[in-house]
Amino acid sequence: MEPVKILMTQINGIARSAIAAAPLIAIALVVLLITWGISATAQMVLRKALKHSRLRESLKELFHLLLSILIWVIGLMVAAVVVFPGLTPASILAGLGIGSVAIGFAFKDVFENFLAGIIILFRREMRIGDFIECEGIEGKVTRIAIRESHIRQTDGQLVIVPNAVMFKNPVIVRTDLDVRRVTVICGVAYDVDLDAARDVMTAAVKSCGTVRAEDHPVQVFAQEFGESSVNFEVTWWTGSAPLDVRTSRDEVVSAVKRALDDAGIEIPFPYRTLTFKEPLPLTRGVKEAE
Repeated sequence: MEPVKILMTQINGIARSAIAAAPLIAIALVVLLITWGISATAQMVLRKALKHSRLRESLKELFHLLLSILIWVIGLMVAAVVVFPGLTPASILAGLGIGSVAIGFAFKDVFENFLAGIIILFRREMRIGDFIECEGIEGKVTRIAIRESHIRQTDGQLVIVPNAVMFKNPVIVRTDLDVRRVTVICGVAYDVDLDAARDVMTAAVKSCGTVRAEDHPVQVFAQEFGESSVNFEVTWWTGSAPLDVRTSRDEVVSAVKRALDDAGIEIPFPYRTLTFKEPLPLTRGVKEAE
């Protein structure tokens, strides 16, 4: 019966310790309840303070999260000191410092994305609704969260990109300006008057409704001697959204083709000239008698 007696003694000791610590645990629970009330009140005050600000919604969420974490860390430290009187704030902070190093190594990627998200949220160059390209991913920014960004591609697919990827790699913001320059190549035959062809193409581009010719010039330059044509670089400005670019390119290509046809200017097919070192005998075919 000796083991049973020892077990009962241990259980009695634990029960006495629990009863003795009950007031402290009750006080700690009250501290946590007060912490919850302070956190809720602070969140409400911050929400009202940021209601009319021009900050991004994700940035507002970040401020709410950081404020909540700060209040709860302080509340948990106070509750721990109440339950364990031997603890001091200095020892708790020292323990948190050692623990944070271990947690940091274990969750390196998570914290990396978190810090990258904070930096991206403070950037003004990339906004919700912008069309961007990063690491071969192109689409519209629909959400910038703490750890990730949501990119809606033009085909409707949603791509969730870790913020560390967008922080470490170049990001092309295609809609940073309201307009974007578009370029197409158009070739004309070698026997065509290049100045006349240039004038025809320039007038055709300017006549398009999607071309912003008032503020930005339409530029047509002879670019190179191609295999079958002299190639012109036709450049104009239009809206920066992908749909604007495709619509404008369609209109300009159609207008240039129609104008060149009306002016009698040829857009040549590829020509091939075959040269043989020796004369080739030509034999005329004769139909077989029926």
